[in-house]
Amino acid sequence: MSDPIATPDSTADDNDAALADALDMTIGQDEPALEDLVTQLADREIDPLVVQLLKTLVDTVADLQDTIDDLKTDQERTHDIATTASATSEQNASQIDDLETQQEQTHEVAKSAIAKAQQLEADTDQQEDAEQLPAGIEPSSSPLDFFANCRSQKIKTLFVEKSNRQNTYRAINVAKRWPEFATERTDGSGVFFTKSDVEDALLAELGSMPHRQTIKRVWDKLQELGGTDLVHKTRQVGRKQDQTELLAMDTETAEGLLDKRYVGLDLLDGSEDKATTGGVTPVVTGADE
Repeated sequence: MSDPIATPDSTADDNDAALADALDMTIGQDEPALEDLVTQLADREIDPLVVQLLKTLVDTVADLQDTIDDLKTDQERTHDIATTASATSEQNASQIDDLETQQEQTHEVAKSAIAKAQQLEADTDQQEDAEQLPAGIEPSSSPLDFFANCRSQKIKTLFVEKSNRQNTYRAINVAKRWPEFATERTDGSGVFFTKSDVEDALLAELGSMPHRQTIKRVWDKLQELGGTDLVHKTRQVGRKQDQTELLAMDTETAEGLLDKRYVGLDLLDGSEDKATTGGVTPVVTGADE
């Protein structure tokens, strides 16, 4: 019977065993270091060239091992540098965010200080006349325009925390979000809300689907606060389609809602009473001519 076909591993093991027998050495898991092998060979009758070759190989292996160790060290150092750089980058990003926040707060404080200084510089008649505004501050054209230009947190305090009139506060916020939810006219002359647009804006405000009654009340509040700034219209694309209600305003009025021109001014005292009836506070309209 013929021998089984030898595998590469078994052939290598046979070769190692034959070499070990020829050299009277042990090759395997417990084989001595290369330097020890060279020393043993030097004591035997072996061609000096073979011994020298083996010494050269031993030195080469040692050099290669040193190179590997250096590369590992460099790799660890590079990893440490990369880790430090990543941490520094995250820290810098956080600091930039903090600086931007501080800059916005500083801008608000400076704007408020300038506005109050202008109020103090006004003469006595102007101080007693609520119709006067500091120089350079444009009067508003409606309660909606007025409240939209005041600080949002103060408006929330006024209508939500003090008077429990959330829909008035919601209507103001919906109007200010016209860039997101209103439709711009193709000729650029203005924008308009549909009830569907108001529903989408309320969904974004509330974080949940608004009740149908809430949509109606906010719609009515927009008309009440908007005065002549918001024009109620209807649109019908085809005879078989139902008419669609629109609340339209011109581009200048829409952009004016985002000016924040009354931030820093103490103009909200008594404003909630005026807003109830849709009226315009004296300080909103400016001085009578």
